[in-house]
Amino acid sequence: GDFEQQMKNCYADLDKILKHYGCTFDDVIVENVFTTNMSLFLEHAAYRNTIYTKQFPTGSWLGVKELALPEFMIEIELEVHKKE
Repeated sequence: GDFEQQMKNCYADLDKILKHYGCTFDDVIVENVFTTNMSLFLEHAAYRNTIYTKQFPTGSWLGVKELALPEFMIEIELEVHKKE
């Protein structure tokens, strides 16, 4: 039930995946956020400033009725372009 912690957990997990493939958040070109509570997301959206320090990717913020598990409040989907 802690939205802020779920958001931080999502970004921490995504960071691990990006690093596994030799990427960082600087390589993200699209970020889509799905949330069951848009007002809470907007309240905590500034946290993204600590993730994207150079530029923000394009993307969408979508309010949804539910996610895979009832306790999930946020899901983040990324598209990445790995620079060679």
